[in-house]
Formats: sequence, C-alpha cells, structure tokens
Amino acid sequence: MNFSTIILIIMVLAAVSTLQFYKGRKLNLLLMQHYLRSVEDILKPVDKEYIWLGGYVGFRAYYKLRDKDVLKFEYTLTLLPRQSILYFPISLLISRHDKMYVVIRPTFEVKREVHFLQKGYFRIKPRIEREVELLKGEEEVNGVKFEVLYEKRRDIEIVKNSLEKFPKIKNIKHVAIVPKTNVIYFFFKPEPETIDEYVNKMIRLVKELARNR
Repeated sequence: MNFSTIILIIMVLAAVSTLQFYKGRKLNLLLMQHYLRSVEDILKPVDKEYIWLGGYVGFRAYYKLRDKDVLKFEYTLTLLPRQSILYFPISLLISRHDKMYVVIRPTFEVKREVHFLQKGYFRIKPRIEREVELLKGEEEVNGVKFEVLYEKRRDIEIVKNSLEKFPKIKNIKHVAIVPKTNVIYFFFKPEPETIDEYVNKMIRLVKELARNR
C-alpha cells in the first residue's frame, strides 16, 4: 500500500467520521428535545430544574408537581453516543440502548418494599439493601419474566396489574418501591413512540399505591 492510498483512506475515514458526528449529534438532540417536551406536556410541572450531562449524552430533570399524590418527578436520560463512529459500536455492546431512570417522590408514605427485575437483563444485579429480608419469587408480565422481591403479596399484584398496561413491557428493566427513601423507581429503555404512555402509566401506578396504602 503506497503513501497516497494511505492518505486517501485517512481522508475518507475523517469524512465519514465527521458526517456521523453531525448526524448522530442531531439525532441525540432531537431525542432529548422530544423526551423533555413529552414528559413536561403530561406532568405540567410548577417548578423545574435541569442538569446537562455534557456533550450529547443526556440530562437530568427535576420537576415539582401540583398533584395530591406526586410531590416530585425526577429522571435521568442517557443516550448512546451516536455522534461517535468509533465509540458507538462499543457502547452498543456495553450499554446496549438508551436509558431512562425515573424517581417519583410521592406525597404519602411508602410502607413496604417491592422490586421487579427483568430476568436475564442485568449482567451485574443491582444492589438491594434489604434483599436478604425480602420474600422472593418470579412473575411473568405479558410474556416477560421478572424476579420479584417483596414484603406482602398484595403489593406484587398491584405492581403487576399496572405493568400489564405498559406497552412493550420488555423495555421495563427494574421497578422498585423503596420505603427507606420513600420513592417509586423505574429503569427502562425509552422510545419516542411510547414515552407518553410510560409517563402516564407510572403516575397511575403511584395513584394506585396511594389508594391501597
């Protein structure tokens, strides 16, 4: 391979890398804008705060609501590095997909702990502080199996009945109700076409918990 061929290859790679940077950056910015607007349109927060995670990775949002059951709704969105032609394939192997982590702080006191963890998803299982104290089992929701940890069986039924109404249940990776921090937590793979339904159904689960506390 002569010198001119090497230079040509380098120039082509540089051009492709530059094109991917602008295309990937635009797509990630559009995704961030879509998720932000969709969530806000549903929740209509009375106060909000954002933290940019740097580059085109994502952001954190903190919303205060005027709702009798929900005090605060907080979420973190992390996106795959679509702007990087070199790192994007690696991130598909490591991170696998875009991620959204939601923490809902209810106005009422959460009394019992519950976890739904999608079986086969986690390479390293999330640390659950009270795991040894909780009852364990397995539930299937719309064809997707979850490992469950809980204190009372009726809480499992409440969460399961709510999850059955979510579209694309395979995108749900972890749902938790944690008394120690008094939060309801969701970790899932976000998609533009389902984010509205996800937010609505998360709020409905909180309200169902409020009715059954």
